[in-house]
Amino acid sequence: MPHPIYLIVIALFLIMVIYNYLFSKKARINRKLKKAPWKKIAGFRNGEIAKIVGDILPIEEPLQAPLSHRECSYYFVLVEQKKSSGKSSHWKTIIEKEVSNKFLIKDGEHYALINDHRIMSNIVIDRKFTSGLFDDATERLKAYLKKHGHDDEGFLGFNKEIRYNEGILENGERVAVLGKGHWESAETHNLPAEYGQILVITAADKEHIYLSDEPETTKVNLVKTERSRYTKTYRK
Repeated sequence: MPHPIYLIVIALFLIMVIYNYLFSKKARINRKLKKAPWKKIAGFRNGEIAKIVGDILPIEEPLQAPLSHRECSYYFVLVEQKKSSGKSSHWKTIIEKEVSNKFLIKDGEHYALINDHRIMSNIVIDRKFTSGLFDDATERLKAYLKKHGHDDEGFLGFNKEIRYNEGILENGERVAVLGKGHWESAETHNLPAEYGQILVITAADKEHIYLSDEPETTKVNLVKTERSRYTKTYRK
């Protein structure tokens, strides 16, 4: 019979897996976006809540992602430090930042603008860095830690075990956005008149705008309209 301690470890592992699959921030955002009805921007009606899918079109000077120095319109950074207590250890978040500038989402000849600070995003992490006992942090990573009040070394001068994650949205990248839409003049938002009417996306009541570049969320279900087998065909 397995020792009780092994059963406890297995149970805790299963609980963690189930939590990450069902209740983590990433899981909740993905579930929202996958279940939401998809609309082309051109077909959106005022006050409607639905998902749009399109490509990032920058309208301001690009941001520079802090860890990789890539140009982008949006970046997410998560820095975690390994903490040990007795025989167990865990990763503690020490920095978590999302920064965005103004950008449009292009779908064909139509455009949407996110105009709300209430955003929940799930950005694909495509740059990862680490530092630890025999793995010095780069000068860029050290500078970023210091900027946010942290150090890469401990009290005795040993390197802390830290992992750094970064994801960005760059020009032309495909994204999915879920929110409430209203049509407004581009000039109202200091955009060129040639954009005409744009769809302005805001958060629904007591909700957020949900944003992701995860491929599973940017898929659209194009349902073909098929002739029913019960429809009669008449000849002229």
